[in-house]
Amino acid sequence: MSSVAVLTPESFAEHRSGLKDQEITEDEAYIPTYLEAFPPLPEKGAPGEKAGEPASAWGSKIRPIKASVITQVFHVPLEERRYKDNSQFGEGEEAKVCLDIMQRTGAHIELSLAKDQGLSIMVTGKLDSVMKARKEIVARLQTQASATVAIPKEHHRFVIGKNGEKLQELELKTATKIAIPRPDDPSANIRITGTKEGIEKARHEILLISAEQDKRAVERLSLEKAFHPFIAGAHNRLVQELSQETGARISIPPPSLPKDEIVITGEKEAVALALSRIRAIYDDKKRKTTTISVEVKKSQHKYIIGPKGNTLQEILEATGVSVEMPPLDSGSETIILRGEPDKLGPALTQVYAKAKSVMVVEVTAPAWLHRFIIGKKGQNIGRITQQLPRVHIEFTDGEERISLEGPTEEVEQAQAQIQEIIKDLLVRMDYTEVIIDQRFHRHLIGKNGANINRIKEQYKVSVRIPQDSERSGLVRIEGDPKGVQLARRELIEMVQRMENERTKDLIVEQKFHRTIIGQKGEKIKEVRDKFPEVIINFPDPSQKSDIVQLRGPKNEVEKCAKFLQKIIADLIENSFSLSVPIFKQFHKNIIGKGGANIKKIREETNTKIDLPTENSNSEMIVITGKKSNCEAARDRILAIQRELANIKETEVTIPAKLHNSLIGSKGCLVRSIMEDCGGVHIHFPSEGSGSDKVTIRGPVGEVEKAKKQLLQLAEEKVRKESTYKFLIGRGGANIRRVRDRTGARIIFPSPDDTEQELITIVGKEEAVRQAQKELESLVKNLDDVVEDSMVVDVRHHRHFVCRRGQVLRELAEEYGGVAVSFPRTGANSQRVTLKGAKDCVEAAKKRIQEIIEDLESQVSVEVAIPQRYHRAIMGPKGCRIQHITREHEVQIKFPERDDSQEASPQENGEVSPEAEFVPRKCDIITISGRAEKCEQAKAALLALVPITEDVEVSYELHRYIIGQKGSGIRKMMEEYEVNIWVPQPEKQLDVIKVTGLVANVERAKQGLLERVKELQAEQEDRALRSFKVTMSVDPKFHPKIIGRKGAVISQIRKDHDVSIQFPDKGDEQQVCDLIVISGYERNVEEARQAIQQLVAELQEMVSQDVHLDPRTHARIIGARGKAIRKLMEEFKVDIRFPQPGSDEPDKVTVTGLPETVDNAIDHLLNLEEEYMLSVTETETLAAYMKPPSGGPAKGFVVRDAPWNAAGNKAPDMSSAEDFPTFGTGVAPKQASAWGPKKF
Repeated sequence: MSSVAVLTPESFAEHRSGLKDQEITEDEAYIPTYLEAFPPLPEKGAPGEKAGEPASAWGSKIRPIKASVITQVFHVPLEERRYKDNSQFGEGEEAKVCLDIMQRTGAHIELSLAKDQGLSIMVTGKLDSVMKARKEIVARLQTQASATVAIPKEHHRFVIGKNGEKLQELELKTATKIAIPRPDDPSANIRITGTKEGIEKARHEILLISAEQDKRAVERLSLEKAFHPFIAGAHNRLVQELSQETGARISIPPPSLPKDEIVITGEKEAVALALSRIRAIYDDKKRKTTTISVEVKKSQHKYIIGPKGNTLQEILEATGVSVEMPPLDSGSETIILRGEPDKLGPALTQVYAKAKSVMVVEVTAPAWLHRFIIGKKGQNIGRITQQLPRVHIEFTDGEERISLEGPTEEVEQAQAQIQEIIKDLLVRMDYTEVIIDQRFHRHLIGKNGANINRIKEQYKVSVRIPQDSERSGLVRIEGDPKGVQLARRELIEMVQRMENERTKDLIVEQKFHRTIIGQKGEKIKEVRDKFPEVIINFPDPSQKSDIVQLRGPKNEVEKCAKFLQKIIADLIENSFSLSVPIFKQFHKNIIGKGGANIKKIREETNTKIDLPTENSNSEMIVITGKKSNCEAARDRILAIQRELANIKETEVTIPAKLHNSLIGSKGCLVRSIMEDCGGVHIHFPSEGSGSDKVTIRGPVGEVEKAKKQLLQLAEEKVRKESTYKFLIGRGGANIRRVRDRTGARIIFPSPDDTEQELITIVGKEEAVRQAQKELESLVKNLDDVVEDSMVVDVRHHRHFVCRRGQVLRELAEEYGGVAVSFPRTGANSQRVTLKGAKDCVEAAKKRIQEIIEDLESQVSVEVAIPQRYHRAIMGPKGCRIQHITREHEVQIKFPERDDSQEASPQENGEVSPEAEFVPRKCDIITISGRAEKCEQAKAALLALVPITEDVEVSYELHRYIIGQKGSGIRKMMEEYEVNIWVPQPEKQLDVIKVTGLVANVERAKQGLLERVKELQAEQEDRALRSFKVTMSVDPKFHPKIIGRKGAVISQIRKDHDVSIQFPDKGDEQQVCDLIVISGYERNVEEARQAIQQLVAELQEMVSQDVHLDPRTHARIIGARGKAIRKLMEEFKVDIRFPQPGSDEPDKVTVTGLPETVDNAIDHLLNLEEEYMLSVTETETLAAYMKPPSGGPAKGFVVRDAPWNAAGNKAPDMSSAEDFPTFGTGVAPKQASAWGPKKF
């Protein structure tokens, strides 16, 4: 059986405590002795060894090994069992619950029933699994009770522990559920749920924690700030000693914090003792000390303070006198010394000595020389600072001065050396500045700095080109005078070349890009060689761009562009493609013997000819090249085919609208004709071309046969369309009669349907049969073709045959394809012939008679409407006039426009009483048609004459009606189809004019008035919302009221629907403490109260400093500040850590309510103590793992090793005698501390 060694928490704590007090510095790590680093193994059964004591250092830190698996047994009495059905023991709910707990926790559970019917439970597994399983068993198998325990509210957090760990441990240990009220809940009662035994245990533990906290106390002692240094002592030694002696924690505010309160925490006795000791020190110093004031220049104050205030502490330590310095940001030069009278003299002497111990000198040097004085990587200035380490040298950017600060003698030496360097540099260095347009900077620098680095190396100069963000064109060149001038000249030449450059974009179809570039870029290389100064950039193929960019000198770019355009034109011309269908059996003859024929055609026509492969079923030969060349090649190939066979080509005219129906679904109809006619080729024009020409090519006899079949099919399609139209009747009259009589629904095929001959009838069976009979009767009558004639007056013939017989085509389409023939012009015949189905002919004759009656009864009516309204009457694209002509069956003719005689416009299209409207020729509109129809059309035209009406709208609302960039008024004009005129702002008129049709103007007026009402309501609302309140709040609270990223103020604005404005920081004229709140009066008042409440809470807040070791800051803050944010939310405080480089890197400021601040500080100190253990341990291990930073690594070093003893030496690892190779014999040497050698 194997066992597992575990490092228990106790042994780990003991191991850590062993390292706790060791301090490892960076300069000197602790060197262990040989026995510590290599402890001897324990001797078995050594006499005098006590039981339980380790024999050597190997056993000093590690506890005995414990088993990782434990077993716990506990009993559940019968009266506390949740499930008491004994008949199903081992199979009932208890077994199911145990099985579920085993699966969830991984522990093994065994149940047994005692004689008293109680339940014995044995749980085996790892410690945490057993504890979890036990908790769940108690909760699910044992009846639960509950109890409450009351402890002070401030002790609750100690029951919870860090991150709730203490509470979880307590719940596992007692197998109970402990509910602690939330911080905002005033109740102090803690509720415990579980078994009676568990409740008692938990109650006992909670009361113990509370009792322990009762022993602690907090005291706040307000003492004058001036006496704090005497209580703290030099370097805080006195207060540290006091803390160690009394065991209390003493917190003294730092000098920079204007607080006089000293906080003492700890156990009551310790706090009382510390309090009495501090008060005794204060009383003693107040009685014995006096003060003197001295004036010292403000610039010397920092030397009296010293780095991190060390000088002040040294004076306090040496003389017992406290030196009080005015704040650095104040103008005061008065320093106060406080101490015993006999010690003030020596302290004053030290103050003056420190003030005069350092001098400041300024050396004048041109700003551009600064970096040369410093040298590459600080070499020049580094030599001075190494020789004179106490001298501080400061360079100021943009200023021609260098500041030296340090002891007088050393500063003078440094000044002399720097002046010598400046003198030398001024003799052998020069600089110049050139203004260069910023757009050329990146070209001056070149790719990866190639251009600028070449200039720097060639002329041994330094060139500074400003960053793009600086938006400056000043380029500075520094270095050897001759090199500076040469570099300047080259830069100017480069700029001049670039100024002469231009960029041109050529639009080239992407499909030609690869052809222009050529295989492996050969063709574009030729172009680039021809125009070496021009850069040609093609777009990336993935961009799918047609833009090719040329850049270079203007003339060269133009020449290159013309050259490329010529290449592109040739490519476009040569990319014409033509497909020729040639019978497959003739392909070999077109190719010729050894490809002679096709090669000859290609060469002579300068085209590319592609033939389909032998295995392909395609007969198409593709010809590519210039259009004329392609056509010549096509003619030659067709001539070869004609010579080989009797081939004929003919064209047939078939209306384009029938092409799709003749081709059929997937070309089935046209393919059947081609197969039936010996493989002729039938070519239809491309869709959308509008051409009616269909080409048929093939053997002579077969072409004629195919032509006949194609025309028959076309005629049949036309007849079917006419048949359907006749069956439907004019305006659907015929089919409507059938539907009305039978009640059946009749569906005719649409042009897209494949089954064009199928008419579908839907309805009841009897109705469908009756409709079918009537339709069959109509179709039968259509097949009865008759020829008839009628007399039509010659003067009406032109109406029927004009516009290419438009009326006759409409008759044919409407009445089943009836053919109507009028006599030729000049024949003086009135007889018109009609041929077609009997019913169709009769219907057509009737319709022709109606048209003649309309023509004979036709009249012309003139309407006088001013010319300026004609365009409005016509409407967009004449839509209104077209509607009137269709609706009233009339013709309307507008006169020619005459702008020369434009009369003064009349409002509303009415005749004014002063000047009567006199119609002119250009105002007369002629309407032709039946008299009654013309009158109706005239009324409709007059109704379209626009009118203008005035709408009263306050001038103040005009801009809101117009809207942003006229969007509002444009929308109304489009919606109501009117023109709205708003007067110019300077006129300040309260009238808006609306022009349009009567109905539209009325609607627009209503819409405009409704909009006015809305705007007036908005104005009233705006007035209510403009209520403002100004409140004065101390500026220091403004950031807190605003909150992080404006979260707090945004929430107030959102909750109360108000606008809150804070004063601008940079505006000196604005009162800096005024906050303006605007909105509804009630909301403004509520928002003001919310801010006042927030300010009241902030005023109650205090700030306290706590000193935490800087090494623990990162862990307290956590990753991305997560841990510190959680801590601030938990304690409701604000915690600020010092900035990097701060004078007090360990000072952390906590702000909040007094109670929460104290709690947060306690928690921070606990965290510091916890993390310092880890830091100390890490540093201790680091001391062993790596050498000190002071010098080179020494390797692993131990003290008191055997080879350090007299007469011994360390073994030589390179010696074959000390470290022999296996299999070799070496003569034994004298014995050493390592003992006899064994081989």
